[in-house]
Amino acid sequence: MLEPLLIAELAALGLFTGFLAGLLGIGGGMLMVPFITLILAGRGVAPDLSVKMAIATSMATIIFTSVSSVRAHHKRGAVRWDIVRRLAPGIVLGAMLASVGVFSVLKGQALALVFAAFVAFSGTQMLLDKKPSPSRAMPGTAGQLGAGGAIGFLSGLVGAGGGFVSVPFMTWCNVPIHNAVATSAALGFPIALANVVGYVLAGLSLEGRPPASVGYVFLPALAVIASASVLMAPLGVRAAHALPVKPLKRIFAFILYALAAVMLYKGLTT
Repeated sequence: MLEPLLIAELAALGLFTGFLAGLLGIGGGMLMVPFITLILAGRGVAPDLSVKMAIATSMATIIFTSVSSVRAHHKRGAVRWDIVRRLAPGIVLGAMLASVGVFSVLKGQALALVFAAFVAFSGTQMLLDKKPSPSRAMPGTAGQLGAGGAIGFLSGLVGAGGGFVSVPFMTWCNVPIHNAVATSAALGFPIALANVVGYVLAGLSLEGRPPASVGYVFLPALAVIASASVLMAPLGVRAAHALPVKPLKRIFAFILYALAAVMLYKGLTT
């Protein structure tokens, strides 16, 4: 049973991450992981396990957030479904490889450092706002299959919806930022579903988990955060379509830097 204060904290986290999911197409996972790690550690979960459970639980919430977010984006005609269809098969394969295999082998400290490195890299790409070559476009089917595999694999390692890779990748390929954010939200569902199946299978026989856990997923946190985030995602979508491009990219970049710093500290001090 969760304490009232903890429920309030998780609900606030869900509201904020739901808004970000709609605004930036990042699923909110990168914000949830540091906070859920601290919550689980405070409940006596071992440091190595708390990082892994935070990653798995944050990914599980993206299943619900992505549906709410993508419906709002789709109503505005912003989702590039042609890109979703080509990236999704590779995303599922990459996610399953990461969540069933590599995730259970790596130490939580290593995962925290990987998380920090890739989030910081993505933030830098957005902040620099380098203009892509005007002739560059999304690669063909084979290229998008490979890109999807990389997005799914990385998201499986760090518990994020893939937006931290897919949004910079699509904008690098001259997909407008608003379309990239919307399409990333649509990609969050196959990323999250494939990874969560892997996290559950990989952690079924794990010892030391808190009560009400399924595999690496901590169900009480999932229920509270998902309920709150679904409410806020459509509001984030409205803000995304109202904001000009450059401020949107800067918001994305600075949030990523802050999250990278938190997880870098966690990885170095665990």
